[in-house]
Amino acid sequence: MIFKLSNRFFKRGVKFLLFLILLVSANVDAQIYDPVKWSTSVEKISQTEFELVTKAQIEPGWHLYSQKVPENGPIPTSFSYEQGEGYELIGETQEDEGRTINDPVFNMVITFFENQAEFRQRIKLTQEELKSIKGEVAFMVCDDERCLPPTYIDLNFDLSSSIAATGSSTSEEIKKQENQVSEGETTSETAIADTRKQEKKGLWTIFIIAFFSGFAALLTPCVFPMIPMTVSFFTKQSKTRAKGIKNAIIYGISIIVIYLFLGGIVTWIFGASALNALSTNVWFNVIFFIILVIFAISFLGAFEIMLPNSWANKVDKQADKGGLIGIFFMGLALAIVSFSCTGPIVGTLLVEAASKGGIAPFVGMFGFSLALALPFALFAAFPGWLNSLPKSGGWLNTVKVVLGFLELALAFKFLSNADLVLQLHWLERETFLAIWITIFGAMAFYLFGKIKLPHDSPLDHISVGRLSLGLVVMAFTIYMIPGLWGAPLQLISGFPPAMNYSESPYGVGYTKLGSGGTANSENDFPDGAHLGPHDILAFTDYEKGLAYAKEVNKPVMIDFTGHACVNCRKMEERVWSDPAILQILKNDIVLISLYVDDKRKLPEDESITSEITGKELKYIGQKWSEFQTLRYKANAQPFYVLMDLEERNLLDPVGYTPDIEEYKNWLKKGVKKFQEK
Repeated sequence: MIFKLSNRFFKRGVKFLLFLILLVSANVDAQIYDPVKWSTSVEKISQTEFELVTKAQIEPGWHLYSQKVPENGPIPTSFSYEQGEGYELIGETQEDEGRTINDPVFNMVITFFENQAEFRQRIKLTQEELKSIKGEVAFMVCDDERCLPPTYIDLNFDLSSSIAATGSSTSEEIKKQENQVSEGETTSETAIADTRKQEKKGLWTIFIIAFFSGFAALLTPCVFPMIPMTVSFFTKQSKTRAKGIKNAIIYGISIIVIYLFLGGIVTWIFGASALNALSTNVWFNVIFFIILVIFAISFLGAFEIMLPNSWANKVDKQADKGGLIGIFFMGLALAIVSFSCTGPIVGTLLVEAASKGGIAPFVGMFGFSLALALPFALFAAFPGWLNSLPKSGGWLNTVKVVLGFLELALAFKFLSNADLVLQLHWLERETFLAIWITIFGAMAFYLFGKIKLPHDSPLDHISVGRLSLGLVVMAFTIYMIPGLWGAPLQLISGFPPAMNYSESPYGVGYTKLGSGGTANSENDFPDGAHLGPHDILAFTDYEKGLAYAKEVNKPVMIDFTGHACVNCRKMEERVWSDPAILQILKNDIVLISLYVDDKRKLPEDESITSEITGKELKYIGQKWSEFQTLRYKANAQPFYVLMDLEERNLLDPVGYTPDIEEYKNWLKKGVKKFQEK
């Protein structure tokens, strides 16, 4: 009897365990994401004025876009409130500051929120008996691998349970708010850690760039000749070699302290968040473009930017006092005297560091000054090394001119940022590339000795080093030329505007179809087809795409995507562009791209009620999003499905797959399986 009971419990236990395994696996396959939780509250301002507060709690790793996103960018968050009698809206819905970046995929400045966000809408009652207000929030969220389609959430604001905005809430309300805050802090620990990792990586990048910029500053006519002069001064004035080395090290530390002070002052005056906001401002980008052009013209020899001579004279008097204070003022004298060469580099570094925010200007100045100070300390310790230094001469001016060309090229990146934000289309991709080709072409001719500038020495011949650098610059110039005709130019990706921000998305005067043939007109395309990314023939209507696949007897790849899906664009630009993958997409399958964020309204005769929410669907994108969720138990994009003509999956669908080989093997395996049927 006991054995039978044990056996029965064992069988039930096994069944329960299998049920749990199936449940877990179903949840894994489902891939239904819901990373944002919304809550509402009401704050009372006066008898007739209230603030409708909407809070978003965002899961770690995801980000929610701001209400203010430039045109052709991601889907912005938007609020709508039920129109009716009883109240009126005061102003627009206000939001938190958020985080602002220059997005390399959309090539525009975008603000988004991580961990949590708060939105406030002020209203004024016209009827005191009004008890509640209804609204709706439409939003889009992404993480590093996927984006979700636009989601619409109903909001309800209960005016009867409003709390005073002055903070006179009850103890229960205070306790409830404290619990919500603590929960938010726990939930966001991982996201904060991820953010800190990215910030640390950005600071290291700033440090390395600044360090090499410091070495570049060393090779300018204002700084390089001072190395042997300064080192000789310390070795001759010091009674012992050890004392000379000690003084030179103090001199180097003084240089570092001076530039750290400069970086600290910039951070302190503007503040970390203000620097970040400033760097993404349109007018700031325009002003900095003008400043960089002035710096570049100065480097090219038109004039010199110098601090007042009186400053240098006063500092020199302090340096004569000797001791630690005298050494410090010698370092300050170097910073002032060499400003005409180091100023443009330091200014560029400070603004680039400002775009990172936080202590980035401080870190940038540390890297720059460390590279500037190291040679003085090293050559003081080993004076014999001075004999290996090249003599001062015309080559120093060459370094300065090359830096001028680089400053000029970089200036147009800032002007491009402003143009992209304002969507003026004054500096489109072709124009930007033409300017860069001209600048770097002129630099190459200068290095070859074909162009002479005011401060150049007579040139009978060019050195091997100068010739080598000229060849590299000329090769880079020639590399950019095909970009005018649609070449992707991966080497400088992120600097010129994207392909879609151009006079012609296929290059100057060129349109192509398939693997390179000239397209006639859209009338030659199959019904419902158009040219998609990389001129792949694509359908946006499921039924028409499936009908064409049956006609040509090819498998179908459904591409659940979005116009504003960042990771979808990454896949198209970096994975689909691979020649082997592009060959398969153009010749071996039929591509059906279903845009889940298509905001066009459904036809009036096509009324669809959502099986998930029970609400009537308004937009075409909602139809495809519902289709993906119901059939494939997934709601993230990108999402790729390979299926046969009976609409059966050939392989398991995949999402964001940045590994080119992995994605290519998935496509090949699916096509092969279709052909074997």
